[in-house]
Amino acid sequence: MIVDTLTNASIYSKLHPLFAKAFAYVNDKDILTLEDGTYEITDGLKLIVATGEAKLKEESLKKFECHDLYIDIQICARGLETIAWKPREKCSVKNGDYDPVRDRRFFHDEPDMFFQLTDNQFAIFYPNDVHAPMIGDGEVKKLVFKVKI
Repeated sequence: MIVDTLTNASIYSKLHPLFAKAFAYVNDKDILTLEDGTYEITDGLKLIVATGEAKLKEESLKKFECHDLYIDIQICARGLETIAWKPREKCSVKNGDYDPVRDRRFFHDEPDMFFQLTDNQFAIFYPNDVHAPMIGDGEVKKLVFKVKI
């Protein structure tokens, strides 16, 4: 997992060929005015923009998830979002079967840590990062890039 601000995003562009395209897309847009929805950026890269009320910790942890085929770049455009995290190798309590259509697997394990993102901060979650976003109070606008491995 990586946590940083958009002002430092160029540092991470070298980690994956599509990271540069994702961060360039953000740099070319006013992320606060992007409409909610799904945007196909290029082959292997899509963006989901969502605005919604943050949830109670218990509600969000019902979807303590990780992915096998995609990396998430989750950007907080507006608001204050708490995210739960735990390394996948420490998760042992499965919550259902892997969903290959949505590339998700869930766990019932307790997180190792919680951290917060606010305006123009982001987290990169690799397949080994189990995470539960959108914990908190109030409205959060976020962008989630789905980056094919």
